[in-house]
Amino acid sequence: MSVRGAALACGAAATYAAVIRPALLSWGATDAEAGTRYPSDELIEDATSQSTMAVSLPAPPEAVWPWLVQMGCGRAGWYSWDLLDNGGRPSAERIHPEWQGLAAGDRVPTVPGGTTYFRVEVLDPGRTLVLRSDVELPSGRSFDPRGPMPRAYADGLWAFHLHRLPDGCTRLIVRTRGRGAPSIPDRLFTWTLGEPAHFIMQHRQFHELRRRVARRPPAGARDVESGRARRGDLRLFR
Repeated sequence: MSVRGAALACGAAATYAAVIRPALLSWGATDAEAGTRYPSDELIEDATSQSTMAVSLPAPPEAVWPWLVQMGCGRAGWYSWDLLDNGGRPSAERIHPEWQGLAAGDRVPTVPGGTTYFRVEVLDPGRTLVLRSDVELPSGRSFDPRGPMPRAYADGLWAFHLHRLPDGCTRLIVRTRGRGAPSIPDRLFTWTLGEPAHFIMQHRQFHELRRRVARRPPAGARDVESGRARRGDLRLFR
């Protein structure tokens, strides 16, 4: 590589690190939202990566929540780019009662057959849903982090926090935290591929959730909107 080429490469890397990457990691979030500590952050205290993305949705939390708890492969999908994360199967366009009974400890499949899955770490209806993925590398199989850790792994949280806005709509804040081993390959993969991929998929999910909840909500959500079943605000942790 020539000196000019090396200089251009270094300049591009510096621009990405100083300008583009911070924007990807905090898209849509205010400084206060990005700097807040949320429930479940403590599950990965030594995280080497973190992002906070946010969007305002035109429906109350009670109307957004059912869309979140039915996510998963073989369930409602992920409301993102289905060809990339749902095997080409379209994500659900309605609320499915049979997929609403999610509980802490449940597994949410990420691939057909369920060899890789998210585990529900925190579930506070209408407020907080925290999914955790622990994957052994290179097999890609999920494992329980409470047991022995593999030599190579990726450990991550995908947390959804819903906050009622003054107009009755929802502020959806999505926090990710992750770590992995070996550390250097994990960080290189995360910075160059993992974070950009998450931004693309999360941005699409926000768009698709907005489209879905903007339609006429289910009866329970209509009751909330009319004031007959209104709940309190989400109090941000610390």
